[in-house]
Amino acid sequence: MPEEKYVAVVTQPAALPQTGEAAFFDVDNTLMRGASLFHVARKMHQRGAFTLLQAAGFAWKQFKFVTRGENIDDVHAVRDSALTLAAGITVEDIKALGEEVYDEMIASRIWPGAKALAEQHLRVGRRVWLVTATPIEVATVISTRLGLTGALGTVGEVADGMYTGRLVGDILHGSAKAVAVQGIADVEGLDLKRCWAYSDSYNDIPLLSLVGHPVAINPDSRLRRHARDNNWPVYDFRSGRRAATLGLKAATAGGAVYGLWRGYSRMRGPRL
Repeated sequence: MPEEKYVAVVTQPAALPQTGEAAFFDVDNTLMRGASLFHVARKMHQRGAFTLLQAAGFAWKQFKFVTRGENIDDVHAVRDSALTLAAGITVEDIKALGEEVYDEMIASRIWPGAKALAEQHLRVGRRVWLVTATPIEVATVISTRLGLTGALGTVGEVADGMYTGRLVGDILHGSAKAVAVQGIADVEGLDLKRCWAYSDSYNDIPLLSLVGHPVAINPDSRLRRHARDNNWPVYDFRSGRRAATLGLKAATAGGAVYGLWRGYSRMRGPRL
């Protein structure tokens, strides 16, 4: 069984299901530009939850994340601050905050090419899950708004309808993502060799290596090298172009082409 603390099921596939197949998307810098958790912190600042100096620190971490890729120390620092500030806030308030964050800060930052890839998986009947260190409430909003299957995310402990400031388990990051996806696969009877995973971060190599179709999206330098060395497809939507690497393994047979067709420039590798 998967660790239920990570799981929020949202919708079902629109097409006849492809038995044993699914796609798993990281969120930050993969599905959207920047880090969703930093936008949560920004919204909390707007509500007066912390000082301008703290907000400036979050903004600097967001800038580094967008320009340099993920730094786990920064992610943990924002997480710890957010947990402390969330203590005593009700679950309903956090859910409402997640909706506001999506509408005001996340929706416009979704990469059209990554969204198109997810949509194509759904179109052919594959389940599509988000797998992210983002709080499960925010991950669930993103998944719901995009019509995806569900979300795996980091979960805060709740007592009497309010957050305690502690986590249930640990942040869903790195190898923990692979463990969570393996749990979903065990329950749903997925053949992971027929599944896809998408990420921007070298830290997600355990997840990417778990599936038969790993794809790097907007990769950091270490993941780009690893993808090149292992002949993995690479997409880079940051400059409005397709990245150069398309290896022997295809990204989704239709999805990669569809994502490209939805507005990104010419392919620079072999056709799928």
